[in-house]
Amino acid sequence: MPKQQYQVLADALREKIESGEWPPGTKLPSRAQLCKEYGVSDTVVGKAMMILRATGRTETLEGVGVFVAESSAD
Repeated sequence: MPKQQYQVLADALREKIESGEWPPGTKLPSRAQLCKEYGVSDTVVGKAMMILRATGRTETLEGVGVFVAESSAD
């Protein structure tokens, strides 16, 4: 069964975090930027962000943005 778009996006963003391209404390691009860069809808980005947050890879500061968590490993 092929992966859903949000799973593919979550994997791509997770890889940027795990590879060190986005080190802890890095602010992630906005939802609009991610939609444009990956050619997906806001809903897809939202679901991917929920996965990253649920797995402890990101932290959201309301009104500020989404950041790579200090301890971003499972």
